[in-house]
Amino acid sequence: MSDKNESTDAANPDNEKNPENTSKHDSSNPAVPDGDTESVNTPLLTEPMEVHHHAHSHGKKNWKSYIREFLMLFLAVFCGSLAEYQLEHKIERDRAHELAKSFYEELKSDSLTAVIKCENRIRQEQALQYLSKYFKDSSLTDPPKLFAVNFEYGISFRTPGVFEPKTAILEQLKSSGSLRYFKNETFQSLVGDISIAIRNIYDRQALETSARIEYLNPLLVKHHDYEFWNTITKGNTITFDVATKNYDESDEFVPFRLRGVDKIDRDYVSGCLSFYSLNALQSTRTVHIQKYRDLNAQLLQLLRSNYGLE
Repeated sequence: MSDKNESTDAANPDNEKNPENTSKHDSSNPAVPDGDTESVNTPLLTEPMEVHHHAHSHGKKNWKSYIREFLMLFLAVFCGSLAEYQLEHKIERDRAHELAKSFYEELKSDSLTAVIKCENRIRQEQALQYLSKYFKDSSLTDPPKLFAVNFEYGISFRTPGVFEPKTAILEQLKSSGSLRYFKNETFQSLVGDISIAIRNIYDRQALETSARIEYLNPLLVKHHDYEFWNTITKGNTITFDVATKNYDESDEFVPFRLRGVDKIDRDYVSGCLSFYSLNALQSTRTVHIQKYRDLNAQLLQLLRSNYGLE
């Protein structure tokens, strides 16, 4: 039977032209339901699909593009570095002004102190010269008021003539690296010079102390009238320098009696007093303290000029 049908179909060419006959015998195309009309228009998976490419240019960059990018990058880095430099420069400038003001006040204070200390030293030097002459040939059993006053100013005094400059800001400038904030070479040089001058002053005053211990302290221990001291200080209720000044300027007379007068070697004592006055006090004042004062004045003038300080 099947062979007859196949031969019949082959012999009947109308079957190929008749769609109804074709749909009846084509099992690969099932009937589409009436309600599913959209699926009929769906393209087959085998149909070619549109491919959308991004609009990127894959061509090589020209040299102008590279130069432009390089310049933009360089400009960004340069501007950032310039801003950072300006900020650091401002910080350093502000810090320098702050340190300059503090250093100026320190120097100004020491300048005034140096004047007072030099005046006290001159007074002490004069007192020692008076005593040196007096011990040579004058009476020691009943000395006048002037002898007592000069004995106190010349031999008993020490602290009023000791000069100890403040160095807090100076040391900060040197040890913390803050000196780099000051670009003025003259300023940096003066800071080094004044540091040396201060060190020399301390060295000289250490020598003065040694000379004092050797030559003056024995006179105080062996011959000073401590009753006189107790009287003018009113039982040590007044500082010794103030008491001596008050007594010197008053009309009061308090007897001053040296102890162990018969044991005093006049020539030796006179020589000791002159040595301490000239070789210790005067040389320190006229050389080392004066050197400090000169450098101090130069620094003050420089700071006033550069930072508008008064």
